[in-house]
Amino acid sequence: MILTSILDNDFYKFTMQHAVIKLFPKARARYTFINRGKHAFPPGFAEALKAAVNDMRHLQLTAEEKEYLAITCPYLDPTYLDFLQGYRYDPSEVYISQHGNDVEVLTSGYWYRTILWEVPLMSLICELYYRLTGEQRVGDEEVIRITREKIEKYKELGVTVAEFGTRRRYSLDVHRLVVQTLKQYGTGSFIGSSNIYLSMQNGVKPVGTHAHEWFMFHAAKYGFKMANMLGLENWVQIYRGDLGIALSDTYTSTVFFEQFDKKFAKLFDGVRHDSGDPIIFAEKTITHYKKMGIDPLSKTIIFSDGLDYEKVAHIAEHCKGRIGMSFGIGTDFTNDVGQPAMNIVIKMYEALPENAPRWTEVVKLSDTSGKYTGDPKMITLAREMLDIV
Repeated sequence: MILTSILDNDFYKFTMQHAVIKLFPKARARYTFINRGKHAFPPGFAEALKAAVNDMRHLQLTAEEKEYLAITCPYLDPTYLDFLQGYRYDPSEVYISQHGNDVEVLTSGYWYRTILWEVPLMSLICELYYRLTGEQRVGDEEVIRITREKIEKYKELGVTVAEFGTRRRYSLDVHRLVVQTLKQYGTGSFIGSSNIYLSMQNGVKPVGTHAHEWFMFHAAKYGFKMANMLGLENWVQIYRGDLGIALSDTYTSTVFFEQFDKKFAKLFDGVRHDSGDPIIFAEKTITHYKKMGIDPLSKTIIFSDGLDYEKVAHIAEHCKGRIGMSFGIGTDFTNDVGQPAMNIVIKMYEALPENAPRWTEVVKLSDTSGKYTGDPKMITLAREMLDIV
C-alpha cells in the first residue's frame, strides 16, 4: 500500500465532510482529473493507479487517530468521528482509464463520501508517475538540506508559513521528511501542515478550512448570486467562529467582497488568496476592511498561490505593518527534489443537490482566467449572472 493512513489527506477535506454530512447528506457530486501540464503517462499507468486505489479500501481510522481528532479538533462532533471510524473508501466510486498517454479519472457518488477522494488520488497520481517513468529524486540528506535552507530563510524574513503540499508531492516519503525538517528547524516560523496524518505524527497543528468545491456546490443548489453568501453563512452555522479563514476566489474576489459584508468581515478571522496578483488582492482586502471600519491588522490574509521564497518576500514587504499575513506553501516544499513538479488538479464538475431534478454543471472562476474550470457554456452563464468582465 502506498497510502498508510486515512488521515493522509488535507484537513479541509474532513472539515468540509463534517459540514456536508450535517447539511447536505443526500447530495451527490462528480469530480474529474485535469492534466494541466499535459504530462504523458507511461503504459500501464492506469492499472497501477487502479491497484493503488483498490488498496485504499483497507484504510480506516485508528483509535489513536480518533482520539487525536477529538482532542485537537473539538469542533468536530463525536458523531462525525464515529462515522469516520466506520468510513471505508469504496473503489467503485472511482473510474480510471488510459488511452495512449492520456489518463482519465472520474469520481462519482454521495458528496459526503466522494469528498475524500481528491487529495489522495492526486498524491497517488504524482507518486506513481515518478515511479513508472523512472524519475529519480535527490537523496534524503539533500531533501533535508533544501527544506532546512528554505525554512531558515522564512524565519529570517519574519513570516509564518504552513505546509500545503499533499496534492502534488513527489512521494509520501519526501513529504514526511519535509514536515519533520520544518518542525525541527522552523520554530517561530513553521505553524503547521494541511496534512492531518503528518501533523499528528509530528505534533504540529493541522491547518485548513474549506475549498472551492464548497462554494461550487452552493451555486448548484442556490444559484451563482447566492453561492458565496450562503456558503459563508452555512460555514458559520456549523463552526460558530472556529475555522475562520474564508476562501475568496471561487467566483473572483471582486464578487466575493461584494458579499463579504460587515457581519462576515467581523466573524471571519481573515481570507485566503489562491489566484491572481497577490499585491492587488492585498490592497483590495485592506481597502475592504477599512471600509467596514475594521482594523486590517486584526485580520489575516493566507497567501497560498504557487508560492516560493521570492514571491513570499515580495508580498511580505508590501503587507508588513498593514495587515496580518501568513503563507501556505505547497509544491515548493514537497516536490523540489530534482524533477519537474506535476501540474494537475481534480475538480468537482457536476453536483446533484437533494431533490434536484437533474445534475448541474459547476464552475470555478478564479482571479486568473487561465485557472477557470468547468463547461465553457456554464462559465459564460456564470460570468453573465455575476457581471464578470
